[in-house]
Amino acid sequence: MKKQQTFTDIEYSCRKKKTRWEEFLEIMDEIIPWDEWVGIIEPYYPHGKRGRPPMGIERMLRM
Repeated sequence: MKKQQTFTDIEYSCRKKKTRWEEFLEIMDEIIPWDEWVGIIEPYYPHGKRGRPPMGIERMLRM
């Protein structure tokens, strides 16, 4: 089953140039060792045994 394309999908499929924001995020992914940072923080991060489950560590770091 093929997913129907949205207007946004159609608009961005023809785009050739990357935005400055996309370039910035690609550079951040190359420079920052996310897996290493997550490993350092993980022992101290709440596990969410009670109450609202916490967001992922990597997501919080990237914010």
